[in-house]
Amino acid sequence: MTLAVEALTLQEFLQLPNIEESPAWELLDGLPCQKPMPTLHHSRLQKRIVASIDAVGDSYEAFPELRCVLSQNSVVPDITVIHQNRIPKGNEPIQGAPDWMIEILSPNQSTTKVIAKIQSCLQEGTQLGWLIDPEEKVIMAFWRDLPLALLTGEAILPVLSDLNLVLTVEQVFDWL
Repeated sequence: MTLAVEALTLQEFLQLPNIEESPAWELLDGLPCQKPMPTLHHSRLQKRIVASIDAVGDSYEAFPELRCVLSQNSVVPDITVIHQNRIPKGNEPIQGAPDWMIEILSPNQSTTKVIAKIQSCLQEGTQLGWLIDPEEKVIMAFWRDLPLALLTGEAILPVLSDLNLVLTVEQVFDWL
């Protein structure tokens, strides 16, 4: 699908055909953009992180590539973690920001744009955001009220307080 690069409202964007085609389309600050096609490393990290989160409890569930409709943006984090009481009964997108969002930086993807997406979600209620940079072997952790953390090596990664998940940066990158 080809979209003209013109500002759209959230309602206009959500009415467009094929925004769910692979890779999905997002609306950020009024501009539609298509996510990059995932690489093998991206898919492997996504699969293993989702499985690790889902294995440690039933309060939250992790989903790959699940649309979240914010007040003015529509985002599709690489991994969306949602509390069970927020999961819709039907097949519609998540209304509001994810509780925890995880982005895996793809080659040639703009780090600045991904950080802006995470910040947009934090402003609307996301508690925690990770930005995983496989090339640099660093994971950035974002919170609403705390400074950015750049984590490497044996650093234990922050998770939502209700989750009994202990992962280090090194463990995540060993999956590659």
